[in-house]
Amino acid sequence: MRRQTATSGIAPAGSSRSLRLDPLSLPVRFDAHDPRADGYTRQIELHRERVVLRRAVRGMQMAINVRVSDFTGVALRGNNEAQALILVHRDPSLSVPLLVGADGDELTAAWAVWSEIFALPQLDEGARKPAPRRRRANAIQARRPKFLMRRRTAITRELPVHREEREIIARN
Repeated sequence: MRRQTATSGIAPAGSSRSLRLDPLSLPVRFDAHDPRADGYTRQIELHRERVVLRRAVRGMQMAINVRVSDFTGVALRGNNEAQALILVHRDPSLSVPLLVGADGDELTAAWAVWSEIFALPQLDEGARKPAPRRRRANAIQARRPKFLMRRRTAITRELPVHREEREIIARN
């Protein structure tokens, strides 16, 4: 398989030239703009089953391996002048640009192809609903811990008191 690398003519996502990846020649390796990384770039390896994001933050090298099934879908973002096709993740810092700066017909055709290759839905950014609110971590704080659930709770009862009785002690 042929690999597309940053040195083979593919421009990084933050440059003035457009980013165009071929969905039929995976795996692909390219550089993209990342405002939090050192040098403002991150390296992305795009495979059919996974995405590997490599970047350095404050000198610490990291590689994040994300399954393609963990992404929510392929979305078309931007206004009429500058549109981009993006592989969307719940965490916005893990979203991956696929196609930047193309005309409308090319974007819609590529949108369908990328969605089919990754088996992810095509997301319409305008009709996207916010995610449901997550439960608070302390919602069940008053419940007994799991290991105490096995124990029976103590029943308070009064112990019998023997008064004015003689104690019998057996001695050898």
